[in-house]
Amino acid sequence: MTTVERAAASSAAVGTPVLDVRDLSVSFTTEGGTVSAVDRVNLDLASGEIVGMVGESGCGKSVTAMSIAGLLPDSARVSGSVRLEGTELVGARESVLRRVRGKEIAYIFQEPMTSLNPVLTVGRQIGEVLQVHERMSKRAARARAVELLSLVGIPSAAKRVDNYPHQLSGGMRQRVMIAMAVACGPKVLVADEPTTALDVTVQAGILQVLRDLRDRLGTTILVITHDLGVIADIADRVVVMYAGRVVEQAPVTDLFAHPYHRYTAGLLAASPTPGKHAGTERLQEIPGLVPVLSIQPDACTFADRCPAADARCREAAPPLEAVGTAVTDHLAACWHPCPAPRTQPQETTA
Repeated sequence: MTTVERAAASSAAVGTPVLDVRDLSVSFTTEGGTVSAVDRVNLDLASGEIVGMVGESGCGKSVTAMSIAGLLPDSARVSGSVRLEGTELVGARESVLRRVRGKEIAYIFQEPMTSLNPVLTVGRQIGEVLQVHERMSKRAARARAVELLSLVGIPSAAKRVDNYPHQLSGGMRQRVMIAMAVACGPKVLVADEPTTALDVTVQAGILQVLRDLRDRLGTTILVITHDLGVIADIADRVVVMYAGRVVEQAPVTDLFAHPYHRYTAGLLAASPTPGKHAGTERLQEIPGLVPVLSIQPDACTFADRCPAADARCREAAPPLEAVGTAVTDHLAACWHPCPAPRTQPQETTA
């Protein structure tokens, strides 16, 4: 059994995996040639678990999420396996994928104004989901839409159901998107940058709604973001991606306490810390940019930006394997992981 498979088995012991992704690879055919976006990603989500996926823009987070339900364009070539409770989705017929989308796997996208129809009321848009997937009547769908708006914390839901998107604030529009996503009780909810462009108080409210959905409905949630603060607030487990590959995976407390991959450590160092960066210290940046690859090299893709890189890093790709001694479900793909924190020596008495 491989290290990744052992990690999946560990997760399965906590709860049966609802979504099981194995060796997922995605490439695109463009005018400039082939672009490799995702490379052999392995991911499992247990029932009721919130998993955060982080990384810079261009790391393959959203492509990974979109490929789960077959939402990529025709120019994408997808290989590997995506199983939803045992049902294979990669290569599945379009009729199968249509039944899965919205009912079994639902998405919350980054900008609700580009997802909501500006000429239809929010109640009608939520109702359409229920009428298509649940075969509800128009009257029953409207009543259920009011219940869903109340569920996600929109006040005066019976009145707001007749509002158009432009009549709602940004935070309320995002709550409408969440209501639409959970209308059919999906097994997996994918939230792609759900708090981008929202102020801190609204962001906290959206995260609380997601937590409540997990606690009340048992929904499995995949949160995609570049904001490590969001991950620290809501996630149970973290997957770090770089250049299409998973470079580190760990329970959230373990990852923040001790990142092993140099890229993860760089992301944490680049995040502001209260008190530490109050005008006295500059944030540490990661030099360079995420590479755009035509093929995935047999090497560490972070080597050109890593201060610890050597010839080995440029000649062979490090495997994703268990690191540390106490935590067996902390995985990292690094030839030169960050050293473990020193333990404090115990005092002795004569």
